[in-house]
Amino acid sequence: MASEHKNLSTFEGTEIPDASKMKFGIVWAEWNHTITHGLMKGAYDTLIKHGVKEKNIITKTVPGAFELTLGAQYMAELSHVDAVICIGCVIQGDTKHFDFICDAVAKGITNLNLKFNMPFIFGVLTVNTQEQAEDRTGGKHGNKGDEAAVTAIKMLGLKNSFESNKGKIGF
Repeated sequence: MASEHKNLSTFEGTEIPDASKMKFGIVWAEWNHTITHGLMKGAYDTLIKHGVKEKNIITKTVPGAFELTLGAQYMAELSHVDAVICIGCVIQGDTKHFDFICDAVAKGITNLNLKFNMPFIFGVLTVNTQEQAEDRTGGKHGNKGDEAAVTAIKMLGLKNSFESNKGKIGF
């Protein structure tokens, strides 16, 4: 998690698997478009930087964060991706709406991971202010989209490591 003292969008000393044969979906919310577009672009550019071919990245929008779960499910069911990155931004307001949306999206994305046995990455900002969102969209705390993309690559690398060792002693 990016904090006041750390920018997690730098990955020095961290091994990132070869992503050149991986296929990704990015489902991103139109709500808070300035923020979510920046997050999506960060994720997309990071995938390209790590060897993913443009033809192996599908991007789709949904109206808001609440719709990310179903949009991600459509992506998994109707395309041939290995992982889905879910991008959104929910900014705290004066009502409990924030709590309901954040809880529903987190549980929905978690359930998709288990249902499809593939990575669905939670790239949803849940912040108190617009400034906090901007700080996490290329500001002083990096870009959460970058982090989501690297997480997707690493989770596929983990899955692939188990699959390549299947049947061997100790696995």
